[in-house]
Amino acid sequence: MRPAQDLPYSEDFSSAEEYVDSLLHFASNSELFQFLCGGVHILDFFTGEPGLFISAVPPEWQPFLLESKPMDLLDLLMRNDLAEAAQQSGPGAAPASLLHYVKDIRRLSLRRSFHPEKPKLSVLPRSVALGMKTKKVHEVTHFAGYVDRLSDDIAHVSGKELTHLVDFGSGQNYLGRTLASPPYNRHIVAVESKEVNMAGAKGLDILSGFADREKRVRNKKLYNRIVEAVDPSQRDDEDALKRAAKELGVTDEDIATIDLRSRKELQATYTPEEGKGFIEYVVGRLEHADLTDVISQLRGHETGIQAEDLRMMAVSIHSCGNLSHYGIRSMILNPSIQAVAIVGCCYNLLTEKLGPPTCEPPFGRPSLEPINARSVRESERRDPQGFPMSDRLSTYNKHGIRLNITARMMACQAPYNWTDQESDAFFTRHFYRAVLQKIFLDKGVISKVYHAQEPGEGGGDGESPFNSSTNPVIIGSLRKQCYTSFKAYTRGAITKLTTNADFGQYSRVTKEKLSSITDEEIEQYEEAYRDRKRELSAVWSLMAFSACVVESLIVTDRWVFLTEHSDIVRDCWVESVFDYRESPRNLVVVGIKKIT
Repeated sequence: MRPAQDLPYSEDFSSAEEYVDSLLHFASNSELFQFLCGGVHILDFFTGEPGLFISAVPPEWQPFLLESKPMDLLDLLMRNDLAEAAQQSGPGAAPASLLHYVKDIRRLSLRRSFHPEKPKLSVLPRSVALGMKTKKVHEVTHFAGYVDRLSDDIAHVSGKELTHLVDFGSGQNYLGRTLASPPYNRHIVAVESKEVNMAGAKGLDILSGFADREKRVRNKKLYNRIVEAVDPSQRDDEDALKRAAKELGVTDEDIATIDLRSRKELQATYTPEEGKGFIEYVVGRLEHADLTDVISQLRGHETGIQAEDLRMMAVSIHSCGNLSHYGIRSMILNPSIQAVAIVGCCYNLLTEKLGPPTCEPPFGRPSLEPINARSVRESERRDPQGFPMSDRLSTYNKHGIRLNITARMMACQAPYNWTDQESDAFFTRHFYRAVLQKIFLDKGVISKVYHAQEPGEGGGDGESPFNSSTNPVIIGSLRKQCYTSFKAYTRGAITKLTTNADFGQYSRVTKEKLSSITDEEIEQYEEAYRDRKRELSAVWSLMAFSACVVESLIVTDRWVFLTEHSDIVRDCWVESVFDYRESPRNLVVVGIKKIT
């Protein structure tokens, strides 16, 4: 089942080693890439003059970017024939240096084309597909088949069947329920930290017929008498039913014999059957890759095997943040984990292993902590479980490869799936955010931040976008109607900052500085920057496109980590398991342990 390549790298490279060398060299040496992936703060786009676009984008690119329609630029970045584009000349032709950069990003981005081994998979039964949206049906259908085939291959090579599949962060357990059902009939360990998700998963197990609802024995005559004594709206309230029973003179002993729980509170019960799949849920918030506690919670009654005979594979669709790292590391740390197949996502939630760089990169700018100060906390935490996993990326060029939260967030953008309408909507949202930040600065809600000293002090250089920044106000989402105009957006943001308890830090200063701002002033700001919206949308497109290399760095790091444990790992590779158009986080990292 192993693909032809360990990594789906471009045909421009003759080997995985050559690809990795080029990838790391580019990420460490391209100042433009570092600017576009980690050096751009959208909120500061207009807070300094002449602005980030003029200051940082190569001058020969600027006229072309401003004149290109948004979708035309996206086509050039991701779809057009670059050789043909290079033949064009005169007005409207793309600069040669831009085409060279685009070519670098394309060839260093892992290929995402999807060629399923079985083009026509069986349709999920309606009972199993309960609660799934179209995207989730696509993911679960293809990945369940992939995991099943991989399990069979491992059993064939090793001569021993896998006993369990461990799903990290199982959520509603769509994947586990599918793999436990015919035709797969696998034994699933669903590990989930949120009890509400686990309760929802068990509810779906009952609805799908995979589990039964707990049976209860009660004195129906007495129960009906109690129910009739309460308001219909309280008939699912156990405390209200107990109070009614007391008022009716029912003794505590009799109440104890009546199960007053609502139907929703009844537990799911699972009956093991020979030759059929089984699900076992384990509550646990994983903070590391040691699964000793998870394994100790297994009852083992469904197969009758002993703990020392466990042969498990860790699997997951879109493990959030570090869960992907825990899943991959689990094969190294746990004797019972024989293989891993992990599809990651939420790169912005990864912690950082190396901490802030010891020297500022060319486009590293100062920034006070935003109200949700996670970015600073995480970078200084130096989490040994964080990115990068591998020794190679951790020590590359002595300083290691670092990706800040801005770069990792951009790696989740999926620009190949952007449509004209969707692009315009989020370009507009970012334009509103950037202009509002300018209002905050001008009105004194926020302030400037400088490197070491302010311009002019001690002979310092003049102010530029790369020695100054602002302390950003992270507003988050607003109601849908707030995005209908910049005036509505500004008013909605002010209301949120002054009334939401989470923004108490800004409530007083926002009221003091912005309570008197008029609609006319707001419209004047929008008008002043309207013609510069294209600056922002062009840079955002370049950022999202460039971040395809960021995702390739993260995935490659996970594969390199497995190759560094050749004493334990027999095979490891990366390949696409979903159609990018349906699910753009489509790369699975697979590792198989040596036969023991």
